[in-house]
Amino acid sequence: MKLALGLLTIVFGSLLAVAMLFTAGWERPPMEVTQTGYRGLELGQITNPRTEAVKKALNTAPAPLYEASATGERAATAFQNVKVLGDLSVDQFNLMMASITEWVAPNKGCAHCHNEDNLASDEKYTKVVSRRMLEMTRQINSEWSDHVKATGVTCYTCHRGQNVPSETWVMNTGPKQAGGMAAHRNGQNLASKNVGTTSLPFDPYTRFLKGQAQIAVNSTSALPYGSDRTIQDAEQTYGLMMHFAQSLGVNCTHCHNSRAFWDWEQSPPTRLQAQAGISMVQALNNDYLEPLGAIVPASRKGPQGDPMKANCATCHHGVNKPMYGAPMVKDYPSLVAAK
Repeated sequence: MKLALGLLTIVFGSLLAVAMLFTAGWERPPMEVTQTGYRGLELGQITNPRTEAVKKALNTAPAPLYEASATGERAATAFQNVKVLGDLSVDQFNLMMASITEWVAPNKGCAHCHNEDNLASDEKYTKVVSRRMLEMTRQINSEWSDHVKATGVTCYTCHRGQNVPSETWVMNTGPKQAGGMAAHRNGQNLASKNVGTTSLPFDPYTRFLKGQAQIAVNSTSALPYGSDRTIQDAEQTYGLMMHFAQSLGVNCTHCHNSRAFWDWEQSPPTRLQAQAGISMVQALNNDYLEPLGAIVPASRKGPQGDPMKANCATCHHGVNKPMYGAPMVKDYPSLVAAK
């Protein structure tokens, strides 16, 4: 009898270990917990010290190449066809060009955006896109301080030395669905990485980070009469929340009070900053990135023909503050638009 129980325990333990390895949400101990609110309210952030070490290695801001002088001739008069950074000195302009090369195209150099025999030419689409991205970066740093604060962003915040940021998204209808009732699954049951390998709707971006649907779970009235929230709305919202948690490497209590998730009065200040971030990403996708569909080639578009767009992971890469809060624009004041 004891031998049978022992074998059963071993089998059960083995099955549980396998389940932990292949089920979303399991991480082996030890974990670290930082209390962020009153005791007894479960307001704390759980981190894995092993993955945190990896994140730190991937979130190191590059040092500036050199300090540029703001004096001297302006770039607009020294060079041809300078439409965005013409207010910079020649030294500042050259620093910005060299920095962008390191941030975006370290392997291709100037040729990634320019015809090297005619630097003023706009014949390469990458130059037109880069110009628009500079305008976008300046707007972020000057008009979205509710989210980026004084830290700001540079091209490196998203690109990390790659021509195309590793974290982008395009509209996706998913695999072909079966007929009948199976054709109405609301984008669920695909175990998508977008939503923490859960069965929640796999595309939380189109509705909330391009469209401006209301992000809400609880109905404001008793069911079933007069309800303005559906179960499908809740599933879509939870999918977006999973994306937030993964992108920032945080728990729900980073922005919410666990005793009243819905109540803004009881929420930490980070919830307001997150709300500003949602509005910012919506604006960037609709005003800057989506219109690039008329410029970029098919290889830079998704199956629905739309260009790559931003989400929270594009900048955050698994940490609460991109680059752990390193001051990105301090050495590049030219990336802040003049008021």
